[in-house]
Amino acid sequence: MFLRLRQVCLVARELQPVVDDLCAVLDLHVCHRDPEVAHFGLHNALMRVGTSFIEVVAPLRNGTTAGRFLQRRGGDGGYMVILDCGEVEPWRRHVATVGVRIAAELRVADYEGLQLHPQDTGGALLEINRTRGGDDLHGPYWPAGPHWQQASQSSRTLTIRAATLQSTAPSQLAARWSEILQRPTVAKAKHFEMALDNATRLLFVQASDSRGEGLSAIDLQVNDAAGTITVARKRGCEVAESGDTDRGTLSIGGVRWHLSSSSPLPATAPSF
Repeated sequence: MFLRLRQVCLVARELQPVVDDLCAVLDLHVCHRDPEVAHFGLHNALMRVGTSFIEVVAPLRNGTTAGRFLQRRGGDGGYMVILDCGEVEPWRRHVATVGVRIAAELRVADYEGLQLHPQDTGGALLEINRTRGGDDLHGPYWPAGPHWQQASQSSRTLTIRAATLQSTAPSQLAARWSEILQRPTVAKAKHFEMALDNATRLLFVQASDSRGEGLSAIDLQVNDAAGTITVARKRGCEVAESGDTDRGTLSIGGVRWHLSSSSPLPATAPSF
């Protein structure tokens, strides 16, 4: 049964400035704004990256879970790792056996999902979901709206390749996510790695800042890393210098975006 990294979510104090930076630098386009997230005191925007999505959410009121997260991590940053699967019910049974509570059960139309309690998973808010008819990556995916396939595709950003979770104890976090997701992790020179379907990975690394455990970086395949870095620099985004024109790292929304113009992702990427 497949398990795919389908969506990554950032949380921001203000929604539009982060969305504007992502769209300008990565040539992304908003494909959907979901009114249902108002139930959580949020508003959002989703941007298409091939058959995957980058989402940004921001609080609309005080006292939201997202607002508390912003306070705890000291500002904008990575918030959720969202996986889709072929059937949700086996995951509901499995997470109970490994001591993971369900923070929210989501059911709307042909979509159902489980948001797992971050105190039980560590790392980030983890969601596993399914949309009826969505086994085909080009089929329906409810969180991105009914017409995401007609949304403009980026001319610059091709795919999401990996999401990185930082921790002061990355080996323990990797082991916990391996237990939850029933996928092995492999120890590399400087990180632990879990392979998912749709050619994506989860990476677990030593925390490189004082913000604590969380979704710290996202790896993208782009068609021109050097050109994207140039646009980011003109936009005023923080950029890590790199001598490799096929790679680069920039910061938007409290997340490091590791860019690679080649298909294989580098074993390590520059950090700030």
